[in-house]
Amino acid sequence: MYTSLFDTFFTDSFFSPTRTVYVVSDSQLEEIKRNQRQQELDDLEASRKRLEETYQSRIKIIDEREHELQEELKALAPAEKKTELPAEEPEKCAVKA
Repeated sequence: MYTSLFDTFFTDSFFSPTRTVYVVSDSQLEEIKRNQRQQELDDLEASRKRLEETYQSRIKIIDEREHELQEELKALAPAEKKTELPAEEPEKCAVKA
């Protein structure tokens, strides 16, 4: 059977994907797995630490803003009371029955 130039071009080992196969012993495979799990655990711990630091930072910002708003409310409260008109007292009438 004859192959076309097209088939030859794409079946050439230079262009076809090559797969590398590694042969390792069971003990080496277990060591590789252990190292991968340890790396994943280290990554999770680092991620948790960054997340907690970010969380604490955001809480600090929120607390500061809350304090600022409370101070502003305290400053505004007396000014509002001064502008309010005093409530008129109802006239007291003596009704005799």
